Amino acid sequence: MIGKLTGLAEQIEDGRCLIDVNGVGYVVFLSSRSLAALPAPPARASVLIETQVREDAITLYGFIDGAERDWFRLLTTVQGVGAKVALALLSALPPDRLAGAIASSDRAAITRAPGVGPKLAARLIAELRERIAAMPTSGAFGVVSIAPAPAAPSIAGDAISALTNLGYRRSEAEQAVAATLAALGAETALDALIRDGLRRLAR
Repeated sequence: MIGKLTGLAEQIEDGRCLIDVNGVGYVVFLSSRSLAALPAPPARASVLIETQVREDAITLYGFIDGAERDWFRLLTTVQGVGAKVALALLSALPPDRLAGAIASSDRAAITRAPGVGPKLAARLIAELRERIAAMPTSGAFGVVSIAPAPAAPSIAGDAISALTNLGYRRSEAEQAVAATLAALGAETALDALIRDGLRRLAR
């Protein structure tokens, strides 16, 4: 199984690139985010690989960082989400925004991805809400936080503000609030949001 490719990126097309590794050209499918991060060809590039083997094909999916690859793996555990839809989701929403959308049940944000309708968005939220707190949201683009999506911006923002006023860093406060929203739901009251956030930050 191929886990990483480093070679010459010779061609970049819509949704895929060709990487020459010692004379062997590999076609790799990537999200628009990862494609945009590749150097302009011809240039040396390195991408993490998820290999999918079927009876009629071996397909390579590439990622510019481990966070995106881990999210790809998580998304494809949901019924109805294949590799193509997972890449579409990661193209429409990078890991931090996708986590925020799931945490706050923002179906509108999730359905921006081609091939994702309201029913599939609801399934993603239901199945992944309790699993996103452990997911990475950092990678080649620096550390990013799980920011609450617009479903309840004032309450989430007030909770984050309260935690930062208590001396916690904003990135820590955002992650604690996002984790609380994921565990307790988007309708969580402000006082409960702050209390649970403090409990998580005290760990």
